[in-house]
Amino acid sequence: MPENEVTLRMRRRAKELLAGGEVQQVIGWEKGTFWYQSPPVFIRQPEEADRLVWDDFCLANPAIYLLDDRYGQERVGLFVKGCDARAVVRLIQDRQLVRERVYLLGIPCPGLKDPEAARTTGRESAQLPPARRCQHCLYPNPVLYDELLAQTVAPRPPLAPRAAVKALEAKGVEERFRYWREHFRRCLRCFACRNVCPACNCTACLFDLARPTWLAKEVDPANNWFYGLVRALHVAGRCIECGECERVCPVGLPLMALNEKLAKDLEELFGFKGAGLDLEGLPPLSFWQPDDPDHFA
Repeated sequence: MPENEVTLRMRRRAKELLAGGEVQQVIGWEKGTFWYQSPPVFIRQPEEADRLVWDDFCLANPAIYLLDDRYGQERVGLFVKGCDARAVVRLIQDRQLVRERVYLLGIPCPGLKDPEAARTTGRESAQLPPARRCQHCLYPNPVLYDELLAQTVAPRPPLAPRAAVKALEAKGVEERFRYWREHFRRCLRCFACRNVCPACNCTACLFDLARPTWLAKEVDPANNWFYGLVRALHVAGRCIECGECERVCPVGLPLMALNEKLAKDLEELFGFKGAGLDLEGLPPLSFWQPDDPDHFA
C-alpha cells in the first residue's frame, strides 16, 4: 500500500517527539493482518515509528488507552481524529486526564470506510461505503490539538441523521419494547462496549461491585436489559458518538440507537449540541441550573 502524506508526517513527528524526549510514548494506528484492519499501536522508540499509518480503516479511538495509566507521569503523544479529540476533552472534563500529559497531533478526517463491508465483499477501498459513525459525523476536525498534520476538511452533511432513532420513534410502545427485548436477549455481557467507551471512565464500575450487588452474574434478559439501559443513561450527555461501543459488540447490538436517542432528547430539552466539543462546555446532566426542565415536579 503506498504511503500517503499524512502517514509520512505521522512517522516524522513521532520520531522527533520521541527522540527529543518531548513524549515517552506515541499512540496511533498500524496495519493489521488484513488490508481492512488498522488497529492501535504503541510506539516507544523512534525507530518503531515506521509502523504508524493513516488510512481508511483507522477507526479505533486511541484516547481510551490514556486510562490505562491515568495516574502516571509519562507524557503521551496521541494522534486524534475529530471524535478522538472529543474523547480527550471528555477525559479532561471528567478529571481522568491532565491536559499537560498529552500532546495531541490532530488529523482532520475525510470519513473512513466500513471494514465489515471490506471483509465480506473484498471490494477496493475507494468503492466501500462509509463507516456508520462517519455517516452522521458533524465534527470531522479535531476540536483540541497541539498541532495539525493536514488541512481541515469541510463538515459533510449527514447521510442519514439519526435514521435509527427516527425509525424507532415511528414504532408504537409495544413494538419498541419487543425490539429492544429481542436485541438484549442476545447480549453476552462481555462488557466490550463499556471497556472501549471513553465516557465509561469510572475508576470503579458499579457493575463490578460485589457489595452491594447491582448486577447479577446470570446472563439473562432482565440483567442484560438493566446493564444496557443503565450504561446508556450513564453516558447520556457524555457520549461523543464515536460508535466504538457498536463497532466492538460481538453480536452486533444497535447500541448507538440508544445513545443517539438520548443525545436527541438532550438537544431538545437543553439545546445541548454534543459532548466533548470544548473544555468549558459541560454536559447538561453534570450540573444543575435553576431554569432546567422540571416536568416531573
